[in-house]
Amino acid sequence: MLKALVTDVDGTITDRRRRINTAAVEAIRTLVDAGITVVFASGNIVCFMDALCKMVGTDGTIIGENGGVYRRGFPGTLRIAGDREACLAAFEELKDYFARKDVELEPFGAQYRFADVAFARNIDPDEAKAVIRDRRLPVRVLDTGFAIHLQALGVSKGTAMRELAGEMELSLAEILAVGDSENDIEMLKAAGIGVAVANAPAETRSAADLVTENAYGDGFVEAVKKYYPDLFSR
Repeated sequence: MLKALVTDVDGTITDRRRRINTAAVEAIRTLVDAGITVVFASGNIVCFMDALCKMVGTDGTIIGENGGVYRRGFPGTLRIAGDREACLAAFEELKDYFARKDVELEPFGAQYRFADVAFARNIDPDEAKAVIRDRRLPVRVLDTGFAIHLQALGVSKGTAMRELAGEMELSLAEILAVGDSENDIEMLKAAGIGVAVANAPAETRSAADLVTENAYGDGFVEAVKKYYPDLFSR
């Protein structure tokens, strides 16, 4: 039995413009009211995640900064799994590299981040990946489609989900995970069932057990109704 749902936010319960899908919110509330734990897993900062949890109505269990931070419930202790110093050092390398091309990197929410570094998608992510690889820096570049992130090696939404599962006394087999981007791949592979919505890139789709027919938030709703049919047949 699937006792928890872990879901990405941007591109998964939203549309392509980051507007939240109201049917997805209703589906999440149906799960919560039935006693299913819903965990938001995102590259976003903790204060954003807290506001989202409050407004949607979950218990505050979150995975933020692409697995760099996680917490069980609002009263829980925030766990910091990432290495922000390594990410900041790598960001400086990238900033200097692209400055020589007259491109300025624009960081997102730097003062609110505990583990990773995020910045605007005004550069080619593959070029950034090549710089990081060639300089053998201990981070990886993640392109979420909404921002570019630097995260410490070995840290992902999947690793954070494993830790949270232990705290919640759940097996990974009892978790449904839904996502749309390359930063969701480890999470989809680790979950009992991993679902990619139709707008996901090929690599993410190949990591999933199911790819929905619908994209974005409509795909999320499709997945939830498929795996929790009893809750939506009333």
